[in-house]
This record gives sequence, structure tokens and C-alpha cells, in this order.
Amino acid sequence: MSMSALMSTLRAAGRKHLSAGTLCTKTITGSYLFRIQQYKRLQNMVANDTFIKSGTFSVGGHDWSIHCYPNGEDGNEGSISLYLKHASHDKTGDATADFHMSILDHAGRPLCTDGDAQNFSSDVNLRFGWEDFVRVQDLDEEEYLKDGCLSILCDVTVLDTRTTDYRAGCVVPPSDLHRQLTEVLWESKEGVDVKIEVGGETFPAHRWMLAARSPVFKAELLQSSAALSSRIRVDNMDAGVFKALIHFIYTDALPKEMVERQETLATTMAKPLLLAADRYKLERLKLICEDMLCGHIDVKSVGATLAFADQHSCRMLKEACMEFLADPANLEAAVSNRGFEIV
Repeated sequence: MSMSALMSTLRAAGRKHLSAGTLCTKTITGSYLFRIQQYKRLQNMVANDTFIKSGTFSVGGHDWSIHCYPNGEDGNEGSISLYLKHASHDKTGDATADFHMSILDHAGRPLCTDGDAQNFSSDVNLRFGWEDFVRVQDLDEEEYLKDGCLSILCDVTVLDTRTTDYRAGCVVPPSDLHRQLTEVLWESKEGVDVKIEVGGETFPAHRWMLAARSPVFKAELLQSSAALSSRIRVDNMDAGVFKALIHFIYTDALPKEMVERQETLATTMAKPLLLAADRYKLERLKLICEDMLCGHIDVKSVGATLAFADQHSCRMLKEACMEFLADPANLEAAVSNRGFEIV
């Protein structure tokens, strides 16, 4: 029986002054990647029963942090101890959370994953985790400590319960304008009025959409001689790159297949797509490509990546390269591996 029907039945039975509320339960999940540089050196310098702390991250309206003991807690020498701490109890109160932690290899695959569900209650110092999450000797340096970094992934799912007062009336569904625009404009191609030739392929599009999203397209399609033409050509760009570019223009997202293959994308498509985004002044797409490249800096490519970042004004990517080279071991390895050869 629906809430309105149940309320009507109870009122008919004589309960004239009746109010109601519904307890709504949902879960909110977030993830945090804690990357520790120069881990082996840190491990040699930090004593047993000494922890290092991640930055604070927010999930489900609560703040959290990771505590890592590189040489284990007291009595657990030779292990890595990991804990999740509720970092905002004084502001947000108790939290019930399920969490998992993983140590990742250089390709982002988990070596070991463990999970726990706990109530982070009134004790502000309360934390949960594992005193012997993994033995240090089980960490293969080439797989899990490549470039001297240790990567820890923490997934937190917070149980959110709220009571809402009942009010008679219809339920207004959430807006699905974005989905409708995607279906009508991008998938059906209804009302296209311009065709773009790139690398031997033709892409139908809406002149107004291109102009609204890119100032470069606006100048070309509405304010030049091309405004009178229903067909334009884009030179010096691969058709696959332009396909990803125009998909982003319509949906504000990368194509699904590219998202699923980010490991390949970062090494083959991210740079040319960044150049295309820069060419058409799509700043958000440019930052997405920068972020992908930041996650794939190594001793062999850091020199070329740094030069690329400097040439195309990629501040975030340049800072990531400089941070990578701030580690003397990475700098030495990059030089010895010809990491500064521009290829």
C-alpha cells in the first residue's frame, strides 16, 4: 500500500491529526588514491609503530584519511599496517561505513584487497583497519614499487539515512534534459545542417551546437565565409581524434570505449586529443587529457612529456613532471634511460 493510501485509511479510521515520515536509506561511495613517493627510502627512515597520513577526502558528507605504517605497528615489524580514520566526527557526527583498501601495481591492478564494515561512533580517535595488511617482502619492487612509489586505493561506502516528512501530492521526477539532448542531437543526428570532412571521413553536426561549445567553431561557422557552406574540412587531424572531439562537444564526456581503455588511451590518444582540444579551445577536454597524461609519467617518457607540456601550456602536466623529477632516484633513472630524449 502506498503512503498516501495508508494515510487515507488511517484518517478514515478517526486519526484526524496524523503526520508521517519516511526513513530513506541510501549508500554513497567514493574512492581515494594515496600515492607515496620514495616509499623504500621512507621505509628505511620511519621507525616501527610510526604512521604517515594521507590528505583528507570527503565521502557521504564525512571527511576521512588513511593512516599507513610503512614498518608496521608495534609487534608487526615487516608488515604494512593500514587504517581508515573518520576525520570529521566533531562536525558531522557518527558514520557507518564499509571500506576496502588495495595496494595497486603499476598498471592499476590490486595486489591485495581487504574490506570491513564499521560504525565510526563518538570516539574521535576511532579508526579501523589492519595491523598486518601485507608483508613488505611480498611487494615485488618492479610491479608494486615502480619508480619508488607505493599506490594505495581506498573505497569508502557510507550509509546515509534520513527521515523526510510526508506531504501529499505528486512526485516530480529528476531532470533528464542531458539524456534527451544526447539522444536527440548526438545519437539520432536530427536536424543536422553541416558536414565536416576529416581524414577521409564525414561527420554530420549541428552548426549551432559547435558554435555554442567552441569559440573557434563559432568564428568559422557563423562569422566567416564558411557560414554559407554546408560542408567544411578540417585538416591536420586524425579522424579518430575528431570523432572523440565531436563526441565530447555533444555529450561533455569521452566515448565509452575510450574510457574503458584509459591505459591504451593515455599512451596513444591523449596527446593528439589534447592538441585538438587546444586547437578548438575546449578547456575541460584539455584538462581531462592532461590528467590522463599525469598518471602515466615514467622515466622513459618524462623528458618528452615535460617538453610537450611546456610547448602547449599544460601547467598541471608540467607540475606533475617536475614533481616526478624532484625524486633524485627518478631523475637519475630518467637521465640514464634517455628519458630526456625528445621523441
